Amino acid sequence: MICLLNAQTYGVDTSKKVKVFILAGQSNMEGKAKLSLLQYQIEQPETRDFFKHLKKEGKWVVRDDVWINYLDRRGNLTVGYGSRNCFGPELEFGNTVGDHFKEQVLIIKTAWGGKSIGRDFRPPSSGLPSDEKLNQILKQTNERNRNRKRPEVTLDDIKETYGRFYREMMREIDTTLKELKTRFPDYKGQGYEFAGFVWFQGWNDMFDKDFLADYGKHMANFIRDVRKDLKAPNLPFVIGQMGQGGVDDTGGNKQIIKDHQASMEKIPEFKGNVKVVRTDVFWDKKAAELVKNWRDHIEEWNKVGSDFGYHYLGSAITFSKIGRAFGQAMLELMKTGK
Repeated sequence: MICLLNAQTYGVDTSKKVKVFILAGQSNMEGKAKLSLLQYQIEQPETRDFFKHLKKEGKWVVRDDVWINYLDRRGNLTVGYGSRNCFGPELEFGNTVGDHFKEQVLIIKTAWGGKSIGRDFRPPSSGLPSDEKLNQILKQTNERNRNRKRPEVTLDDIKETYGRFYREMMREIDTTLKELKTRFPDYKGQGYEFAGFVWFQGWNDMFDKDFLADYGKHMANFIRDVRKDLKAPNLPFVIGQMGQGGVDDTGGNKQIIKDHQASMEKIPEFKGNVKVVRTDVFWDKKAAELVKNWRDHIEEWNKVGSDFGYHYLGSAITFSKIGRAFGQAMLELMKTGK
């Protein structure tokens, strides 16, 4: 998809440190709302006003007061920093915090689809599973590898997968900040400070009984470890609570994850510095109705959605509202913490 961009110059206070926000998680933090859907809805009478701030003079707005680094992509904030030809929560999150601060804002997005906190993002202080569990996984993995004629792995190989993406997340943050001037040439050397962290994840932990049971433990350890590793002990932390299916989709393993996530606000040390944002309230009911038999009315479906239910139907409205809510929650936490 060809994107025409309209660069906007916003006055920033370069005498103050860059505000750094980390956005992390799995596929919905990557972002699954297609730009083709956004392009359609921004031109429709019923949705034009909701999206109108994203375009100026027929081109997508690019704001130079908000930088974004998403793995191998970086630049001034605009549409398209989600999965291929998509956007995610970063767009409206960046617009929300960017409108608030006079300082330069930097978003570092570290998101990979299909990842659990029980294994992939497992925080260091959660340690490894028991030797019995690890050996069981080793046996199962090598049975699959033999059936597929793949090389066998070792116990150390299995251990290394635990926390791999936590470590990769930290490396990505560290590298981006070390290469700040190279990646963002307009950086004036004013320094930076960690301003907040947003976490949007949970789906993959539903399918392992241990991950499901221990989600709350891992989430709490994750918050503590992130703050320790970033040397930011009171870093404002926003958790996007799972919300696929909307407010009426309750029960089952999804509800267990949601309850674990909601419980973070009740931990004494997290009161006033961790906020959980419901995303079920932003479920796109119109898209949900049409997705049921989308192949029978593909043209109508393409006007409201662009992905499956676990990706919030690829709704441009939903991902925009979620990003905006994350930004508003972050600003509330930052105000409370002062």
